[in-house]
Amino acid sequence: MAMWLEEKNTLKKTFQFRDFSEAFAFMTRVAFLAEQHNHHPWWSNVWNTVNIELTTHDAGNTITEKDYTLAKAIDALLS
Repeated sequence: MAMWLEEKNTLKKTFQFRDFSEAFAFMTRVAFLAEQHNHHPWWSNVWNTVNIELTTHDAGNTITEKDYTLAKAIDALLS
C-alpha cells in the first residue's frame, strides 16, 4: 500500500479502485470516519481514483496528530 506523502503542510494520498462504485463506496466509509474523528478531508474523485489531503485548519493549516490518526484509520479500511 502506498504511503501518505507530507507536502505543503498536508498529508496526501491517492487511492485507486476497480471502478467508480468501489471508489464511491470507499469515500462513504471515509465520510463516516471523518465524522467520528470530527476531522474532515479535502478530497476529489474522478472515476476510480480518490485523492485525499489532510491538514488541521484549527492549528493554522499544518499537519497534526489528528491528521496522522485519521490517515491511519483510513488505511485500516483497506487492510
